[in-house]
Amino acid sequence: MMEEIKMLENEVLWTKDGFAISTDKNFLNIDVIHDFLSKDSYWVKGITKELVKASIENSILCYGVYEGNPANGSAKQVGFARVVSDLVRFAYLCDVFILPEYRGQGLSKWLMGTITEHPKLKGTGFMLATKDAHGLYAQYGFKPLDQIEKRMARPLDWEAVYEGYNIHR
Repeated sequence: MMEEIKMLENEVLWTKDGFAISTDKNFLNIDVIHDFLSKDSYWVKGITKELVKASIENSILCYGVYEGNPANGSAKQVGFARVVSDLVRFAYLCDVFILPEYRGQGLSKWLMGTITEHPKLKGTGFMLATKDAHGLYAQYGFKPLDQIEKRMARPLDWEAVYEGYNIHR
């Protein structure tokens, strides 16, 4: 049974089968997020904790997945995702993960359903990049880009990012 509990104006907590998903950034465990992203992800391996914090602060919505209820102070963070968006036309989903020992319990599907059904994201055009989770994302309406020849991207420049945040490596 899923229960939705209203929290502050923009933060919501969903609970299901002993787990919770929250958009309250105050509940996020930066150490867990940084540890996974910097050591276990293929997309930002080696990222500093300062840049993880900045990416969270600068993202419109962040979703923490917890074993237990973080509103009660008794929860372990087991997953995460963040959304960069104008909440009208564009959204980019990134840094999505469930810790390995919690995979296979439907948490990724629950997280994706929660994100894609958010009232201000539901109709928004969403983008993401993935190496190995195409099947998961396809279940939520994601598909390969159309007219790829009309799309452009500027490559990430880590040196400039670190310089912009005055971080010396």
